[in-house]
Amino acid sequence: MGKNKLVVFEDKKIRRIWHNDELYFSIVDVVSVLDVSSVPKRYWSDLKIKLEQEGFESYDKIVQLKLLAEDGKLRETDCANTEAMFRIIQSIPSKKAEPFKLWLAQVGYERIEEIENPELGQNRIKEYYELKGYPKDWIDKRLRGIAIRQELTDEWKNRNVTQEKDFTILTNEISKATFGKTVQEYKEFKNLKNNKQNLRDHMTDWELILTMLGEKATTDITVAKDSKGFDECKISTKEGGEIASNTRKEIEQKVGKSIVSNTNFLNLDNRKLKQIKNE
Repeated sequence: MGKNKLVVFEDKKIRRIWHNDELYFSIVDVVSVLDVSSVPKRYWSDLKIKLEQEGFESYDKIVQLKLLAEDGKLRETDCANTEAMFRIIQSIPSKKAEPFKLWLAQVGYERIEEIENPELGQNRIKEYYELKGYPKDWIDKRLRGIAIRQELTDEWKNRNVTQEKDFTILTNEISKATFGKTVQEYKEFKNLKNNKQNLRDHMTDWELILTMLGEKATTDITVAKDSKGFDECKISTKEGGEIASNTRKEIEQKVGKSIVSNTNFLNLDNRKLKQIKNE
């Protein structure tokens, strides 16, 4: 698992990382989602002292691992595995403690399952989109796009592109070259006012295909040129986006209309999804 992986509990992000064959979670992030303090770092600092006084051997249960911080840099963060996290939560008075424990157990179990059988992860994503009402052929493209995107970001990481802001810049380069719009401009074009909404979840078939083409071309060019560091990867990124752009323009010329569309999936029937959330 990469260092930048996140999971979400009640719309709040929790950083996690795979370390020594176990899942580890950011303790400060967990404190934050339990809503027990406006200053989670200070709360955890005080709680750690209390736990040690109670006999909890923090030096053995808690490890500092590098996680992506808000400033886009990897910083050492107190992390705990699932077992230690349960012990920590026991000492936190919060109404969200019990539902969070159930969520934590499920997340840990599903991750172990997915490592042993990667297809399970894809099946869960597929079920998520099906519940939201997306058609099967669209879902197949979206899942393939996720795999291609992961391949590209892994390649960037291996070539010393590690900061979140650099990933954003490179992604925008592909989008601007392919469609003539940055990701944010495209969101506004499709009337996506919530920044948490994923642009790709609102793309048409052709938009998904061209996005995949741009990212796959970027990956192959990056490897072929052995691009290293942000500056060299940015050049390869522009070249990959240009390939997708040329394809888009040729198709538009043949069909006589623009592929860049403000059509999205905002009006899908979400009754099943809402029902599940309320159960």
